[in-house]
Amino acid sequence: SEDVLSKDAGECAICLEELQQGDTIARLPCLCIYHKGQVFLRMHIKFQEVAFMGCIDEWFEVNRSCPEHPSD
Repeated sequence: SEDVLSKDAGECAICLEELQQGDTIARLPCLCIYHKGQVFLRMHIKFQEVAFMGCIDEWFEVNRSCPEHPSD
């Protein structure tokens, strides 16, 4: 399900960027959370921001399970 993160929650296991308050997330049935929708990553090179499709959206284009719980 799609949701907005109410507080910082560590890093996204797919892109390894921080999950920050206000980010749009997907919460899977196993309760893992990942970026969802358009995401802006803060690049370490020249402090640029790059937009791309949400982590879990790209993951689900080729996978049908949670990245952290593939057998669920």
